[in-house]
Amino acid sequence: MTTESTARPGLAPDPGTLDPAERMGLDELRAAQLTRLQWTLRHAYDNVPHYRQAFDAAGVHPDDCRELADLAKFPTTGKADLRENYPFGMFAVPQDRIRRVHASSGTTGRPTVVGYTEGDLDTWATVVARSIRAAGGRPGDAVHVAYGYGLFTGGLGAHYGAEKLGCTVIPISGGMTPRQAQLITDFRPRVIMVTPSYMLAVIDELEKQGVDPRSTSLEIGIFGAEPWTDQMRQEIEARLGIDAVDIYGLSEVMGPGVAQECVETKDGLHIWEDHFYPEVVDPLTGEVLPDGERGELLFTTLTKEGMPVIRYRTRDLTRLLPGTARPGMRRMEKVTGRTDDMIILRGVNLFPTQVEEVVLRTPGLSPHFRLVLTTRGRLDHLTVEVEARTDCADDRRSNAAEEVSAAVKETVGVSVDVVVVDPETLPRSVGKLQRLLDQRARD
Repeated sequence: MTTESTARPGLAPDPGTLDPAERMGLDELRAAQLTRLQWTLRHAYDNVPHYRQAFDAAGVHPDDCRELADLAKFPTTGKADLRENYPFGMFAVPQDRIRRVHASSGTTGRPTVVGYTEGDLDTWATVVARSIRAAGGRPGDAVHVAYGYGLFTGGLGAHYGAEKLGCTVIPISGGMTPRQAQLITDFRPRVIMVTPSYMLAVIDELEKQGVDPRSTSLEIGIFGAEPWTDQMRQEIEARLGIDAVDIYGLSEVMGPGVAQECVETKDGLHIWEDHFYPEVVDPLTGEVLPDGERGELLFTTLTKEGMPVIRYRTRDLTRLLPGTARPGMRRMEKVTGRTDDMIILRGVNLFPTQVEEVVLRTPGLSPHFRLVLTTRGRLDHLTVEVEARTDCADDRRSNAAEEVSAAVKETVGVSVDVVVVDPETLPRSVGKLQRLLDQRARD
């Protein structure tokens, strides 16, 4: 998937400012990856009992990796493996070498815990700094960080990366939406880092305070932590007058900064392959797919000391494409679905982002919606609740609901109910967005 670039002239970096790794030739990069992969496999096997047992059970040994393709012989790692080794069983260094611990929310079970050495923290800051620069950020910029701080990796990951680049950090964290709008007005940041759904809530708040969002100092938005569509990008760019680009990461692999969309192309996220080796596999069979085919994304860390991960199953669905703005680094197509947010409705696979695309192109409707899953008789039923825009007349609401229902039926192949509700009546997210409200009856 590619989109036409709308970046303003002058945002592309001078090639002389790029990291040496960003200028690597393909042969040089692949040689470095193999050396680092062999070290990682040995490091994990020697120091993490889980990996020693998993490798032995699969009949493979670190010495069996003689070329990059040999990685496919090794077992994958899943979130369940991290939970079974809670809290520190996946660490590969003594506890006194761990300088920071992060963890997932644990809302669906034990949290997944990750640890970082001093070297890991420096690597993390380096790849986030590289990502901010690829997004158009420059030393001296003020960066408004509205990702959550704490055990979630978003806030601190963005914070230290921005400082590494030489930026001024405004560490407001998430929530307190009126204050977010006030500080954007008063502190005049050039860059904002936040989830795209919460950015929409901040834009709404600016308008509520009588501020034209396009009049603010913001020029660049670096958005991640949840899937979002190009329709969402267009909505944000049109209302805020910025360049909106995607950042990708997950705590189990590092945090934000694993891959970044470059502002001069906006055509998918370049993976920082000197630190993270990607594969795409068939989510059912685990077979490695060739570049260009869509499947589940896996990552193996190449330089992580505290907690290396081997073939981590991200559950994100994407495909690998050749590099453009960074020719030596492959791109991953923008993630718009995950294997674990897929809804199977009467035998049809549906992703929230498919509904988002329809909602955002329907006149009179805002980007704020949620999916309510219920049971009718023996069948699951889905209702799309979506807010009207403030200028949407009552008769338009009825037509808009019919248009969304028809478009979902045509594009996805399943019937849904659509209810258009008043503005500002649906819950707003200040962190990762939860689109689905599952109210199905359970036996």
